[in-house]
Amino acid sequence: MKNETPTTEVLENMREKGIDVDLSLSILEKFNRGDFDHLRPVAVSEMPDVDGTTVLDFTGNPTIRLHTELAGRRLGDLLPKDIVSQLENLATRREGADVVFERAALQELGLLLMPRVAYGVLNGGSATSYADSTKNRTFSEELFTLLEDTFHRMSEVSRGRAKGLTPAFVQPDGSFGPSFLELKMRNLLVTARRSRTLLEARSPGSSKTLPDPLLPLFQMTSVHTDAQLAERYAEYRSSPLLSRLMDETGLDPTRALSAVQPMICAYTHSDEGRPKRVFARAWGRENETLPLPGGHGQSFAVLSDIYRRLADDGKRFVYLGNVDNLGAVPDPVEVAYLALSGKQAGFDFAYKTPVDVKGGVLVYDQEGRLNCADIGPAVSKEDVRTAEEAGKPILFNAATGLFNLEYLVPNLEAIARDLPTRFSDQDKDAGRYSQAEQVTWEVIGMLDDFLVFSVSKWDRLLAAKLLCETLMTSGIRTDDPAYPQGDDPSSDLRSTARRLHGGLADKLANEYAMRLADDRWEPV
Repeated sequence: MKNETPTTEVLENMREKGIDVDLSLSILEKFNRGDFDHLRPVAVSEMPDVDGTTVLDFTGNPTIRLHTELAGRRLGDLLPKDIVSQLENLATRREGADVVFERAALQELGLLLMPRVAYGVLNGGSATSYADSTKNRTFSEELFTLLEDTFHRMSEVSRGRAKGLTPAFVQPDGSFGPSFLELKMRNLLVTARRSRTLLEARSPGSSKTLPDPLLPLFQMTSVHTDAQLAERYAEYRSSPLLSRLMDETGLDPTRALSAVQPMICAYTHSDEGRPKRVFARAWGRENETLPLPGGHGQSFAVLSDIYRRLADDGKRFVYLGNVDNLGAVPDPVEVAYLALSGKQAGFDFAYKTPVDVKGGVLVYDQEGRLNCADIGPAVSKEDVRTAEEAGKPILFNAATGLFNLEYLVPNLEAIARDLPTRFSDQDKDAGRYSQAEQVTWEVIGMLDDFLVFSVSKWDRLLAAKLLCETLMTSGIRTDDPAYPQGDDPSSDLRSTARRLHGGLADKLANEYAMRLADDRWEPV
């Protein structure tokens, strides 16, 4: 089906809005040609649970057993030779010709492996939708009313800024805490220091010959946030959370490797039929286009050069996660398990709670494959609700992936090409249009040898899709009788907020090396 060529005025408006014209028209051509016609919403044949083979319980004592020689081969080019030669001393125990690693041993092994790991964030979006009053009221009118004063104070400092630069929580004294990115950078420094200390104890002098643990930080930004982020990172070098650790370690997480995600245009609503065209009546104005991100799934194309550079520089594993999840920090246990297993990747999923409304769930699809189905674009809300009402456990995507670069780098082009592009119709202030997106975590359906880590939400999924969720995690007014609650734990917001807040306090004290003094969390 032939495209209708946009007018000169429309093309000029696209360029003025920072829209990548060639990419936008390429997607449009593929749609009208029928390249996406085979894509259908993921049909849920079953909601999987922990099976001990692919879906592993990581809330307790994860254990892996393998032949000593195989373990040595898989770690041989990742660790100093004197550590690999004494591998049995790292393992929990030896059983015949095998070595067994349980949590404590995996934790130590993972710290030793951190020089082979880099950490990245999907950092493109602004906080406008996050702080939108209507969206937050829709989540819970009762909660919004109770927390409205704090909501408006925080929305004022968040709206229009890159999401990662907004306050990650509200301090117990009512002031705003550090940003998501400032905290993540602190965690990288804290973990890197722990890694180096352990390496020096196990193999003196080896830390000087290995890549920097967990660094460089890498990120996908957008044309609207890239400059803002770079400016703030320069300021972070004098941050009380970072400056002392930077001096002690000689490491600088603020010098991030960045790749900018292009904007694409909106397209005409499906009600207007085919061929689909460029949407050029935004806000009712003639020749007015609408720039939109093409989904975080574009990261496989956008970050491809960075992934290749990291592999060339001696990195073997990369973490990739959303910037707004304080639980998404490097986990040594996961790193060690993936290295020993030789798998392609590992992904965090946690059992769904009332606040987990935007994201994906783990399913067996119509082809019998494990897949991540995004609620809305890929799997209907009705299907999810039906499973919940039937009492089935639902593993919700924690938006954290750990990839083996030996698999990822050779397959980047195929993933970028074949990752589903899904169109969803929108009816918003700008008009009725359709949006094209690639969803990052649908990459799971393309892999054939991966792991799913079933983790505790209160540890690994302290996410903030809405500002009200951040206020819940901050523990604000959870003792107030007006706080929404219910007899059913699955819909009890008070209970959920208290558990989220407990997870935040534990994370701040341990992973972020903070302490609570005079009703404020401060760096130790």
